[in-house]
Amino acid sequence: MDKVNQQSTGPRTYGQFCALARSLDIVGERWTLLIVRELLPGPMRYTELKTSLAGIATNLLAGRLRFMEANGIVERRLEDVGVSYALTPWGMELREPMEALGRWGAPLLATGPGDDAFPPRWLILALPALLRGATASPPVELGIEADGFLMVLRIDEEGPSAFVRPDAKPETIFTAAPDVVVGLAAGGVTIDQALALGNLEGDERVLEAMFAAEAG
Repeated sequence: MDKVNQQSTGPRTYGQFCALARSLDIVGERWTLLIVRELLPGPMRYTELKTSLAGIATNLLAGRLRFMEANGIVERRLEDVGVSYALTPWGMELREPMEALGRWGAPLLATGPGDDAFPPRWLILALPALLRGATASPPVELGIEADGFLMVLRIDEEGPSAFVRPDAKPETIFTAAPDVVVGLAAGGVTIDQALALGNLEGDERVLEAMFAAEAG
């Protein structure tokens, strides 16, 4: 599929010859970017997406996925467990603008989660966004476990990244609630407070290096 010539097949359009307007024609509908957020860590089955996106109607999710597939953002994959949905390489390029939007909205988290959902999977997008500009040489890796979900946070000379790596666990793993981890990355929670609220297995110096990495 040619992403440059692909046009929005949805019923709504701004009708403007502008890259931003045409982008919003495709990803500006409610739930679309949240579906992208769910798929950034890796493929998910339809039932997994439906569970993670509590509140979305079944027919709406199906419609959004069809529209995103038609416009080259997601693709269906046939796996042993059945059909799953994954971001295309072009879809993966949404990570950068979504991280920027997340940084812009970080002050809105100051009131705390309240009754809002916060699955730990979302940390994969949130942490690199909050730690943007941080570098480390040599690289540092920290495992972060929240509600049974284990991810790897890495900072190297190119900056921060976060991902799932089932085949190898980091030597140091910090376990805490997702909001504690976000507070630590955002500077609202100190390392001492985070340690009091969570559990660290391994070298405390890795945690300190991770969240005191020099901003470039």
